[in-house]
Amino acid sequence: MAFVSSGPVCYTEKDMVFALAVSLVVIADQLSKFLIRTNLDLSQSIPEDGLVRLTYVRNPGAAFGLLSNQTFLIILTAVVGIAILFLYYRYPPFGRLPVRVGLGLLLGGSIGNLVDRLRSGYVTDFIDLRVWPVFNLADSAIVVGVVILAYFLIFLALREGHPAR
Repeated sequence: MAFVSSGPVCYTEKDMVFALAVSLVVIADQLSKFLIRTNLDLSQSIPEDGLVRLTYVRNPGAAFGLLSNQTFLIILTAVVGIAILFLYYRYPPFGRLPVRVGLGLLLGGSIGNLVDRLRSGYVTDFIDLRVWPVFNLADSAIVVGVVILAYFLIFLALREGHPAR
């Protein structure tokens, strides 16, 4: 186990992987949204037809457009959720590397969408599968992070003989 220390605080490789996951998601998310906003007009799709498209959409709501134009409530919920993720980060089940990656993806995605809401009051979405609401990289990271966390927490609970809750 490697440690990086600058005083009394030590960071493990797992901490670095967590920080890297958060950072990469936020950077990739914000860069992709910037490129969409600067290269597409609102509601424009590339290609115009097809199963998978890039379509510039502004989402003033939460997932699937729920709570549309409730920016303050969504921001408050996101801030509370991010604080809870930081608190859970210190609990032993979250010390495993895959769980830290999942937590990092979830946190990075939450921060990426929060940055949009604070900056403009809406989230830029652009991945258009035509059979699903348009979404972005932050949304994808959140879903993958939740799946990783759910899998490992259920797996750990079953392995330790605890019922999954």
